[in-house]
Amino acid sequence: MHGFQGYFLKMNKLLNLCICLFLLSILIIPLLLISLLILIKDREYPIFFSSRVGKDSKTFLMPKFRTMKSDTPQLPTHLLENPDAFMLSTGKFLRKYSLDELPQILSVLKGDMVFVGPRPALFNQVDLIQERER
Repeated sequence: MHGFQGYFLKMNKLLNLCICLFLLSILIIPLLLISLLILIKDREYPIFFSSRVGKDSKTFLMPKFRTMKSDTPQLPTHLLENPDAFMLSTGKFLRKYSLDELPQILSVLKGDMVFVGPRPALFNQVDLIQERER
């Protein structure tokens, strides 16, 4: 059984790598265009790194396109008192079409995430982290 699990994990990593490289070859132009749009229109650094808790409670930095101002507290959006006050002009569009998630492909490529599985929790979502540990 252990041999099969090891083989399966290696094949899963290889599959994730192949999918990442294929998607990056297709998405490189849109990634650059979105970055330029955020940089020019909102005058913010286009990528931010969110501290996340992954498998085995390992913390890693997950890249995302910036949709909120850089001085926004690191909280889930639904916990902000007035989230629209922090939203960039490009933010609603990027979130509506989930384009802010595209840089996460780099976390998959690095091995911090996989394509299929639970979304890594924010470092301050203690209740979710504890539930997953159980």
